[in-house]
Amino acid sequence: MIKKKTLKKRKIISFILIIIFLGIFIFSGIKIINYLNDNKKNKDIQEITKESITINNNENIKLEEKYIVNFKLLKDQNPDTVAYLKVPGTNIDYIVVKGKDNSFYLNHNFKKDYNVSGWIFADYHNKFDGNDKNIVIYGHNTMDGSMFGTLKNTSQSEWQNNLENHKIILITENGFSLYQVFSTYTIEPEDYYINTIFSNDNQYTNFLNKIKSRSNNNYNLEVNKDDHILTLSSCTANGTKRVVLHAKRLDNEIDDKYIIENN
Repeated sequence: MIKKKTLKKRKIISFILIIIFLGIFIFSGIKIINYLNDNKKNKDIQEITKESITINNNENIKLEEKYIVNFKLLKDQNPDTVAYLKVPGTNIDYIVVKGKDNSFYLNHNFKKDYNVSGWIFADYHNKFDGNDKNIVIYGHNTMDGSMFGTLKNTSQSEWQNNLENHKIILITENGFSLYQVFSTYTIEPEDYYINTIFSNDNQYTNFLNKIKSRSNNNYNLEVNKDDHILTLSSCTANGTKRVVLHAKRLDNEIDDKYIIENN
């Protein structure tokens, strides 16, 4: 009699466990499907937004490539549009938006639809008036390599040893800017490196020295209080740390490969 009760109890427990595991399996499957669907939607949006960016080759002039960014068309689609960003050696080739805070675009895409992959967005403190000391841009580390999923490439020696990867394109309505990388590293979550406001030159100089000293590679590029920098930030695969890149604006160098025209 006791054995029968024990067997019956075991069967009930087994049945409950099967239901729980089945529920977890279904829930996980739905989450994965939604994640893949959201990534697909963002890729489609990326292709649409890139129609506002053209690269013309002209054999009759010295310039190899001319970037033409139609900000009017982009802002008609999303008035939060502030820039176009391209990082060589990665899949980062996106229109950048800026919200009223640093939360909205964590889970909303360029069309402002809810999306777990979010979008590439700038820190809401940045003005994009040409005077920002530190322009900070965020993006998720996605499994399919979209958004900032390939920012981790910048921590690899293969990427670092290719000098062509070190110049980043950032185009705003104020014009074209070329940034050169001076620091890349992985760090615990913090607010220090995303600071955008500095009370004096000394504070900014100390900031630059600290983020440069963190670099896992020597890029042989000096930075000082007169420089304007770009910071790219994403999570590591497990989300516990941050992948960071810093680059300095090259105000006195215009690569003849790139010209910007705003329509």
